[in-house]
Amino acid sequence: MKKISILLVDDHVVVRQGLKALLTAEPDFEVVGEAENGQQAVTLAREKKPDVVVMDVAMPQMNGHTATRQILRAHPGSRVLVLSTYTSDECVTELLNAGAKGYLMKQTASNELCQAIRQVRLGNQYLSPPLARRLNSQRTGAFLNGVSDSSRDLTEREVEVLKLIAGGLSNREIAEMLKISIKTVEKHRQGTMNKLDIHEVAGLTRYALSKGLVQAKTAVAA
Repeated sequence: MKKISILLVDDHVVVRQGLKALLTAEPDFEVVGEAENGQQAVTLAREKKPDVVVMDVAMPQMNGHTATRQILRAHPGSRVLVLSTYTSDECVTELLNAGAKGYLMKQTASNELCQAIRQVRLGNQYLSPPLARRLNSQRTGAFLNGVSDSSRDLTEREVEVLKLIAGGLSNREIAEMLKISIKTVEKHRQGTMNKLDIHEVAGLTRYALSKGLVQAKTAVAA
């Protein structure tokens, strides 16, 4: 029986080592490569053509969202299974829209990972149960209320302000950098919070990281 070939992508070597130990204990799995960032993942995926890519989200050089798109564009036969601590609705939805077949929370990975890999290899979608329940509830609520996803889109200026907030700048510093008034910054800041339904800086920073708008080294502690 041909083994399921797996590429592990995570910027923490200890995490990769733990995942590799877990997966190599399974007789039908074979870890064919490891990458510490999205760029390496894209290169290795082109070379190894793995059946399943276990993908982190927030990484240096290239985030999981961009890497997922590039990998699937180059090798559509691969399946991407996201494994991350970032589990906001926006982050999960974005990765699924990018082509990922599954999304797991790192907190429950040891119990779900092997099953999830086998499921996505078959072309089935697999979500950690809490994520599946939350997304199903959200989709149902959006349908009943006639809410359009586009209503949550940020304007170009709001994205600029979000990046600077995540970078730790104050309203005054943002105003000086963008050459707009503090009142205008506050307006964009509030608009961003309302659209994302995130009302504290730490949450905005985590969101910006998950979207790849800022790198971890430039973001304030979240």
